Amino acid sequence: ALETLKMFEKKDSRVKSAAATNLSFLYYLGNELEQATNYADLAINSDRYNPAALTNKGNTVFANGDCEKAAEFYKEALRNDSLCTEALYNLGLAYKRLNRIDEALDCFLKLHAILPNSAQVLYQLASIYQIMEDPNQAIEWLLQLISVVPTDPHVLSKLGNLYDTEGDKSQAFHYYCESYRYFPSNIEVIEWLGAYYID
Repeated sequence: ALETLKMFEKKDSRVKSAAATNLSFLYYLGNELEQATNYADLAINSDRYNPAALTNKGNTVFANGDCEKAAEFYKEALRNDSLCTEALYNLGLAYKRLNRIDEALDCFLKLHAILPNSAQVLYQLASIYQIMEDPNQAIEWLLQLISVVPTDPHVLSKLGNLYDTEGDKSQAFHYYCESYRYFPSNIEVIEWLGAYYID
């Protein structure tokens, strides 16, 4: 894939930008951040309005720990294409990392309107409500999430934990049992179930 895309580097600017965008993403997936950054820059220089190129550049900056600057690239990508879901999702993650929780929530709620059955978006919404110390809302979003991915043991144990925190032992037991059924090697789940049976 890399070799094929490199053949397009010498073409006109739009083709070059598309090839460089894909190369940047492939290098990013391979954790070669320097190459990913170089190709993201090439893609942006070839087409300043390419939202995927701006998102890739934001990703490389985010991976290097500069969430503020990454957020700027994601916002620019969204100005060029308001439906660029990758930029919106990553902007939400950047805001979350920066502890700008209300702005992160806003991003993920917008994404949920576009992608109502996205497991990642539902998970982020639950996580944000947990950070905001609103367990009831977190539970609501996790219940929606398990309707999309009913066999995810991590989500099931998270539900068990939230119900336990809220004092609802029977619901906590139900979700911990479900989590254990799909992944019987989680020590925290085993410990909780053991303590529950002792009680």
